[in-house]
Amino acid sequence: MGKIKKYTGLVIQPHVKVAETRDDIMVNLDRVCKMIDFGVGYNWELPARLVVLPEYFLQGVTTPGKGEHGLEEFMKKAITIPGPETEILAKKAKQYGIYIAGGGVVEQLPEFPDRWFNTAFIIGPDGDVILKYHKWHVPAFIGLGTSPHDMIDEYAKHYGGDLKSRFPVVDTEIGKLGTMTCHDGATPEIARALGFNGAEVICHPTAQQELEGVSEPWDFWTFTRRARAHDNMCYILGSNWGSVEYDYYPNAFCAGNSFIIDYIGMMVRRAPYPSEQVIGAPIDIEGLREHRSRISHNTWVDVRAEIFKEMYEAPIYPANLFPKGRPPRSLTEKINGAKAALKTLYERGTFTPPHGFSIEQMADELDKRVDHAHEIGTLRKID
Repeated sequence: MGKIKKYTGLVIQPHVKVAETRDDIMVNLDRVCKMIDFGVGYNWELPARLVVLPEYFLQGVTTPGKGEHGLEEFMKKAITIPGPETEILAKKAKQYGIYIAGGGVVEQLPEFPDRWFNTAFIIGPDGDVILKYHKWHVPAFIGLGTSPHDMIDEYAKHYGGDLKSRFPVVDTEIGKLGTMTCHDGATPEIARALGFNGAEVICHPTAQQELEGVSEPWDFWTFTRRARAHDNMCYILGSNWGSVEYDYYPNAFCAGNSFIIDYIGMMVRRAPYPSEQVIGAPIDIEGLREHRSRISHNTWVDVRAEIFKEMYEAPIYPANLFPKGRPPRSLTEKINGAKAALKTLYERGTFTPPHGFSIEQMADELDKRVDHAHEIGTLRKID
């Protein structure tokens, strides 16, 4: 490929309706298409080549409490990729000659039809789906979708078991693109894997909630993702909801704060409010590549990989919890994975119990919280 010209990267921060029907999905899809029209049109002078949409931009998502959905409700709005919904985005990509990335799609896979995966995708300017990624770090306390880790052996048979298969990066005329979804970016490993595979731009859909820290003074959404960009010397385009329509959510549930972060970790653009917006910034791949050529403060050159291997040789979160034929039906079931991980961390000495508690008592404390949540109806029991 020749020299890559600077281009505009766009991040869409839309209003999202938590879908109950296919018609609701089309309402969300029509809205983001119109926002793409606006963003591409506004940035005519330095043409837009990449658009990033948030997590669950099509179907929305539910959390513990009165509005929590179980497996059956999610499967009613699951789609396939490619399919009619992504075909609409494909037409938009062909119309403008752009790449469109989105995530958090509630997807049903033909190989595993009894469950849904949280899927991210990239559509190329020819309208083809050129990358699909299934979210690995689906948090047990809030995410019902299946992680590939939940059925890692069977998943690998169909989708591959190496680093390039798990964390795909696609080499395009606008740079090497990868994607990670929401909680994937809360810890270093997935961004690092994408960096290892050559990613220069990480498209980062999220449905990041204010309760989890999207705004100051905590705002872990921003400081962790700036670290991910800095660590891997790559752009990160993070897209969040602007507002939401759902009876059980405040309108500012996911309070915006979408951003574009450059390859040294600097915040280039931001929409720091819970409202619809489109933001754009120049993406300079040649500048990134020149920056990576220097050894001063080069966060890859200085890695001494072999001295850290003991941290990852033994597992923490248990694999294969939900094999074929046994999908996760409620968050209560998924919490058992987190319980096992906590037990491992205390037994290993990574965590120390609070005063007055033994290691053996710590798992019981989580059980008590779950039981209480069941009693008052804030956590759905296993169907």
